[in-house]
Amino acid sequence: MTLLTKKPLSALLADAEATPLRRVLGPVHLTMLGIGAIIGSGIFVLTGVVAAQNAGPALVLSMILAGIACAFAGLCYAEFASMIPVAGSAYTYAYATLGEIFAWIIGWDLILEYSLSASTVAVGWSGLVVSLLHDFGLALPPQLTAATGSTVALADGGTATALLNLPAVFVVVAVTALLVVGIRESAGTNAAIVIVKVLVLLLFIGFGAAYVRPDNWKPFIPENTGTFGEFGWSGILRGAGIIFFAYIGFDAVSTAAQEAKNPQRDLPIGILASLAVCTLLFIATALVLTGIIPYTRLNVAAPVALAVDETGLGWLRPFIKLGAIAGLSSVILVLLMAQPRIFMAMSRDGLLPPLFSRVHARFRTPAITTVLTGAVVAVAAGLVPIDVLSQLVAMGTLLAFAIVCAAILVLRRTSPELHRPFRTPGSPWVPLAGVASCLYLMSGLPLATWERLVIWLAIGLAIYFAYSRARAAKVRLRLGTATSPTA
Repeated sequence: MTLLTKKPLSALLADAEATPLRRVLGPVHLTMLGIGAIIGSGIFVLTGVVAAQNAGPALVLSMILAGIACAFAGLCYAEFASMIPVAGSAYTYAYATLGEIFAWIIGWDLILEYSLSASTVAVGWSGLVVSLLHDFGLALPPQLTAATGSTVALADGGTATALLNLPAVFVVVAVTALLVVGIRESAGTNAAIVIVKVLVLLLFIGFGAAYVRPDNWKPFIPENTGTFGEFGWSGILRGAGIIFFAYIGFDAVSTAAQEAKNPQRDLPIGILASLAVCTLLFIATALVLTGIIPYTRLNVAAPVALAVDETGLGWLRPFIKLGAIAGLSSVILVLLMAQPRIFMAMSRDGLLPPLFSRVHARFRTPAITTVLTGAVVAVAAGLVPIDVLSQLVAMGTLLAFAIVCAAILVLRRTSPELHRPFRTPGSPWVPLAGVASCLYLMSGLPLATWERLVIWLAIGLAIYFAYSRARAAKVRLRLGTATSPTA
């Protein structure tokens, strides 16, 4: 049954050895890529929304719950990344273990994680830039700072219909151009930005801790309002599903496998180290944030900056905004780096046209798919509201993580003899816990998000059966990589 045809590990490892990409990234660069992807709009924007609307001071519990789910998935990703150091991330892992149809589903699903996530972050970047410019007395036309068709407030008290989120489009175009030039330049830029935004968070935690009032943590878990997801334990669950967006990105490290100097050693380090650092920063930031300001006041676009104002440390406000802008810039960079490499892996397997796997002769980057991805992301960032994007991204990513955890269980049973430089501890319980925790967080997301996911997957399956399935079979025959469903 061709739907369950798997790609042999020998073929995957041969692809890794024959990569035209430059192997220039070490464990520090990979860890920085992970941190760069994780610390962004989730911590700088969504924390306030979740505290005010869903979890209250128990935002910390939502973060811990989301972090636990990511930890389980991260351990499974680390095993795969060390064993199959090939660009393609979860798509490649699924192809080697579960079969072609699952690989296609997860590859299609990853577009939600990387492309739409980059669009979401670009919208958050736009809001922070507009706010910072306003602090310096500069104002962009409101019609050019919001999603097409949305209503915006004018300076004279009136309203208007937005035409386009121009700053969001601008940042996507700029980052795309940087990525076309080369991975070394992009990774170096990301590392510098990561240092800036981590320092900003440490400044906020360090100075803000002195202004924490424990009374603001009472009640720690506000009573449920009568609606699922609004405070109480259901609010913590819903909050974890939403704040999960803050953790998205650590798996992007695995997409740089063919540009890592020693992928079998360095990829697990990059994945787990970036996740550990960001989890600690997130928990500390959430405690300080809800301790400075009552949770009911945190439903704003820049909650961390609002908390700084509450302390009276006005000099820190511009640094916080600049750090947030820098943070979101590096997230966009890493996400736009990851998506073309997924496309490249799928193209080489025949599931996408050959155009998607071409590498620029001079820059040795997947320039065509980088530009294509940047164009799609720019359009989405300019036209679509942030709330629709963020929830769909979280849903798609949770599904991808659940499949990766399940794939570890399958591969341990079908190929126990394979060399695993890193082994997920506590198997089968850790992978099972990863599947269960991801599905649990998915259950807390709104029904409309489930409906959008089903529609997205239906479109993907239509493309697979109309085009990708037949072409992939031809590529397997030409390369001699076809295997039986039980291989």
